[in-house]
Amino acid sequence: MKSPYTVVIQWSEEDSCFVVFLPEFAGRVMQPVTHGESYEEALSHAQEVLELLIEDAIEEGIPLPSPIAFIDRDSFKVA
Repeated sequence: MKSPYTVVIQWSEEDSCFVVFLPEFAGRVMQPVTHGESYEEALSHAQEVLELLIEDAIEEGIPLPSPIAFIDRDSFKVA
């Protein structure tokens, strides 16, 4: 499932793994939301968590957060 939500993955020296943050869901779930021994594993776990958060919100009738837009895509042109 593709999602418009932001996934931030960074290495944690303290935890010796990649940790995942979901900024749009910061007020709804504890951050970081998941982790992985590799970047790919952390991304896979992030996708699973996002699917669960979206499914739960839909089932409970809770509005989904608006996706964060970090760049103005209209200001970029492809050469």
